[in-house]
Amino acid sequence: MKEAGQQPEEALAEEEEASLPKASDIINFAGSCTLHGISHVFLPGPFTPRRVAWAGAVLAAVGIFLYQVGERVQYYQEYHHVTMLDEEEGKLLVFPAVTLCNYNRIRRSRVTRNDLHWLGRELLGVEPPDYPDYLRALGWPDADTSPPGFFPTRSFNMLDFFQRTGHDLEDMLLDCRFRTRECGPENFTTIFTRLGKCYTFNSGAPGQELLTTVKGGTGNGLELMLNIQQDEYLPVWGETEETSYEAGVKVQIHSQEEPPSIDQLGFGVAPGFQTFVSCQQQRLLYLPPPWGDCKSGPIESAFFPNYSMAACRIDCETRYLAENCNCRMVHMPGNANICTPELYKECADPALNFLVEKDNEFCRCQTPCETMRFGKELSVVKIPSKASAKYLAKKYNRSEQYITENLLVLDIFFEALNYETIEQKAAYEVSGLLGDIGGQMGLFIGASLLTILEILDYLYEVLREKLLIFYQGRKQAGNGNEDDLEYPDLPCSPGRPPPQTARAPAPSCVATRTLSDPPRTRYLITRL
Repeated sequence: MKEAGQQPEEALAEEEEASLPKASDIINFAGSCTLHGISHVFLPGPFTPRRVAWAGAVLAAVGIFLYQVGERVQYYQEYHHVTMLDEEEGKLLVFPAVTLCNYNRIRRSRVTRNDLHWLGRELLGVEPPDYPDYLRALGWPDADTSPPGFFPTRSFNMLDFFQRTGHDLEDMLLDCRFRTRECGPENFTTIFTRLGKCYTFNSGAPGQELLTTVKGGTGNGLELMLNIQQDEYLPVWGETEETSYEAGVKVQIHSQEEPPSIDQLGFGVAPGFQTFVSCQQQRLLYLPPPWGDCKSGPIESAFFPNYSMAACRIDCETRYLAENCNCRMVHMPGNANICTPELYKECADPALNFLVEKDNEFCRCQTPCETMRFGKELSVVKIPSKASAKYLAKKYNRSEQYITENLLVLDIFFEALNYETIEQKAAYEVSGLLGDIGGQMGLFIGASLLTILEILDYLYEVLREKLLIFYQGRKQAGNGNEDDLEYPDLPCSPGRPPPQTARAPAPSCVATRTLSDPPRTRYLITRL
C-alpha cells in the first residue's frame, strides 16, 4: 500500500516539472532578455502582421548597429594620431651644444710639397703639370715641385693632415663670453666632420662642464667674435667634391646626445655681420608603430651610446665604407684604417654619394621616439660700423679692410626660459572604440554587455540540452541492442505481441529449455 501511494506523488512531480518552461525555450528567453524588441517577435501562437513588423524593425536595427561597428573598427585599424603642442615654463635650461666649422678646410700656409704630391689631384683638383703655378699661388716664389733633396713620404695619413692644416681655434677666436663670464678654447671640444676640423662648445664630453642658463635674451647666452682668416683660404684651382666658394663659418645648434651633422643641418654666418640667433628648445615625442614610425629601442651601434638620426646615419655610412672600401673617412668613428687619398677620391666619396642619391634602402634611419631640437630665428646687423672700424683695426693690429672681410660676431641665446613639447597621441584608442560600440549598441538595440552574457547563457543552455538528448538517445539505443542479444524474440500465442522489456516483473510467455541430443537445443512453449 505504501508503494502504491508513492507512485501518484512521483508522477505528479514529473508532470509539474514537465509543465515548467525550459531554459532553452526561445519564447521564454525572448520574454526575459533585455534585448529590446525580440519579446514582441517570439510569442506563442501564429505569426501575425504585428510580429512581422517587429521582426523587420529588430533586423533593421541590428543591421545598422553592425554597420556602425564595422565602420568604427575600420577607423580604429587605420591608427590615426593627433599632434599636441604645449608650452611649459622652466627655471633652468641646459644650454645646447654649438658646433662651428670654417668653410675653408685647409690653411694655405700649412700645405707642403708632400701634401701637394699626395693630394694635389685628389683633393685640390690640381694636375701635376700645374703644381709649380699652384705653389706660386700659395705664396711660394720660384716654386718647383721636385726641388733637390725632396723625397715624398711612403705613406700619407689623412687624419694627421687635417689635424695639421685645419684652422686652429686659438687663432680664430678673438673674444668669447658665456653669460657674464669669459670663456676660451678650453671650453671647446675638437671634432672632425665632413667639413674638416671643427669645434663644439658645451659638448658635455668627459671633463667638460655642462653649462646652463637661468634667463633668456641677449647677454644670457654665448657670444663669440671670430676671425675667419680669409688670407689662409686655399685658391680654387679646379672643381672637386671638396671645393668651397663661401667665406665664413657654418654653425649647428644641437643636443649633447647627438653628434653634429653640420654639413647638412648647419647654417652659415658671414663675415662683416653680427648674427643674432634666438633659440627655443623643442621636445618632440613621436608614437611607435602602428600609429607612427619612430624607433623606441636602444641603438645597435658600437660607436654611439644614444640613438639619433645623425648617429644612425654616421654609423651606417661607416659600415658601408668598411664593406665597400675597407677603410673609413677621417670624421667616421671606429678603429678601421683611414682611407688613403686615392681611396678618398676613387671609392669613399663616390660611395657616399651613391649611398645618398641611389641606395637609400641601405641606410634607413627612423626618427627617435623622443628627441630634442632647437627652433631658430636669425637676424643680422653690419659690423664694424664706420665709428668702430678704426678702433677694432688698432685693437687687433689689422687694417680696416681686413676687419671688414674677416670679423664676425655670433650671439646665441634662448628667447625665453621656456620650452615647447610637441607630442603625438593616438587619436582613437581602445577605450574610444568600446565607448562608440556601447553607444551604438544602446541606441539601436538597447543592449549592454550583460545582454551579450544573456545571449551566451541562452546558447549554452540550448547546446547543453541538445547534447543531453543526443547522449540519452545513444544510451537507450545501446540498452536496446543488449536486450535483443540476451532475450531474442520468442514466439508467443497467436494475437499477443512479443515482450518489449526485460523479464521483470512477470513475462507473458515462459520458455523452458530441454536438453536433448547435442548439438541441438529445443524450446517448449507453454501457456501460463
